[in-house]
Amino acid sequence: MTLQQLRYLVAIVEKGSLHLAAQHLYLSQPSLSRAIAELEKEMGITIFSRTNRGMKLTEDGTKFLAYARQVVEQADLLEHAYKGGAPVRHVFAVSAQHYAFVVNAFVSLVREYEADAYEFSLRESRTGEIIEDVRTRRSELGVLYLSRFNQEVMRHILAKAELSFVPLFRASPHVFVRRDSPLAAKERVRLTDLLPYPRLTYEQGTDNSLYFAEELHRMENVPKSIIVSDRATLFNLIIGLNGYTISSGILSSDLNGTEIVAVPLESGEYMELGYIQPQNTPLSAMSQRYLELLEAYVAAYRGEA
Repeated sequence: MTLQQLRYLVAIVEKGSLHLAAQHLYLSQPSLSRAIAELEKEMGITIFSRTNRGMKLTEDGTKFLAYARQVVEQADLLEHAYKGGAPVRHVFAVSAQHYAFVVNAFVSLVREYEADAYEFSLRESRTGEIIEDVRTRRSELGVLYLSRFNQEVMRHILAKAELSFVPLFRASPHVFVRRDSPLAAKERVRLTDLLPYPRLTYEQGTDNSLYFAEELHRMENVPKSIIVSDRATLFNLIIGLNGYTISSGILSSDLNGTEIVAVPLESGEYMELGYIQPQNTPLSAMSQRYLELLEAYVAAYRGEA
């Protein structure tokens, strides 16, 4: 086993295919495939299952990848620290549902390291992909929520993936609506008040389980429903179509402007916002700093600081 083989493995997973990884590494596909096959033979495991639709990590491959990433990252730190006096390249990745406070904290973290070399990743993604990102160590942290409705199923899924959920704060449900909507004039809204308006939700791809939904009350039948894939589109449709979405109530005027407001929703539900991480794995210093900035931003928004 060589460090180069481990780098090849990480590249295939990060690029999503053997073809794209080979291009990135300036290798031929047969050479890259042969290197992985030799690694599998030496380790005595099957890292990838190979089908007509491409390569997919096996269970053994997922576990092996977690160790491989650690070795590659430590090697990178050694090289940057001692090879030619190059500065240490800070690396950090977080996957999250679509929350402005996640982005605000990320911006603050990047600003702290502007003078240094770094490689940061922020992936606003589907719930199932967030879990998979953290499980395979593509991201160090994942930010999502639990509720009365989904917590039993979600905790089971997280435990099976050997991930821990750590609560950050509990939020009451709110609806996001445009500032001049009739709903914005109400102190509180009921689910029945929302029926005349288009409901906007995030699509979850093939993992289209109600338990993976980013929005509360997805089981409620509504006459008008629009599914989107990104936060910018959702906010544009709230304004353009006088729609709404259900979320935590935390908005960022810096990122989203002032045309959208949050109105409390009468509901017996809650959103327990938190982060997921691999079980029995200590957080890196970068992850700890990100969480400090995240908690500080939320506390300031909620008037707790």
